[in-house]
Amino acid sequence: MNHTAGHPPRFRSSIWKITVIPYLAFILIPIIALLLRASPTEILANLKNEQIHQAIQLSLVTSGITVLLTILFGTPVAYYLSHPHYHLHGLVDTLVDLPTVLPPAVAGVALLMAFGRRGLVGTLLLPFGVEIPFTPAAVVMAQMFIAAPLFIKTAAIGFSGIDCELKRAAALDGANRWQTFRYVMIPIGINALLSGSALTWARALGEFGATIIFAGNFPGRTQTMPLAIYIGFEIDLNVALTLAVILIGISFAVLVLLKLVLNRRRRGETAAEQDW
Repeated sequence: MNHTAGHPPRFRSSIWKITVIPYLAFILIPIIALLLRASPTEILANLKNEQIHQAIQLSLVTSGITVLLTILFGTPVAYYLSHPHYHLHGLVDTLVDLPTVLPPAVAGVALLMAFGRRGLVGTLLLPFGVEIPFTPAAVVMAQMFIAAPLFIKTAAIGFSGIDCELKRAAALDGANRWQTFRYVMIPIGINALLSGSALTWARALGEFGATIIFAGNFPGRTQTMPLAIYIGFEIDLNVALTLAVILIGISFAVLVLLKLVLNRRRRGETAAEQDW
């Protein structure tokens, strides 16, 4: 066997490990430091804090709503982006990417200028008694503005990887475009949809910049866990540490669960292919 530059596989493997370890250490050391600083006793004591309960509940509810709305409105966009030949594809693709490169604070200001009392849309809603800023609805909108592109791009990649022959076969069997999407693209692209949903949920759960500008930081009303952490650094560091540990735990659990589900699905698909 011809090895690159005459080096054996074990040597090349060691080189890769050496180059990977610094980055892993860069990720792990701050997390370990945080976990060591947060006393389990203080965490359990702070969990009785009503403000922490409210922040956790609001974060979980709003991020859950954000994911549902993103799936509802983002899936058609992902389907559109999976067809590069569609008209205005490049423009739509750029607009979807835009929130991911905007500073979150800019996104918050933009949302405020659009949906504030004197905003472009806010002035039209005001006569109907609808005020969005500094409400839980504003939290959801800020989260969705920032996090939805993660779902859309991931789902679009999943849809674009589906064999065109399968769609043609469905069309030959009499399926219309909706039926093809419902019974062919969704089942095959479900892994991408699950991955995108998890990424969106995690990003929404950690959203800070756009939320604090557009929704404010009112305990029990718009104060999510990241906002409570920010206040905790000024008032009570133990509260900030408690919420930070909770966020790490939730994020880690979601990622592990997602990987387990996806790996099980892949093993099932591989087994089905081998049986076939």
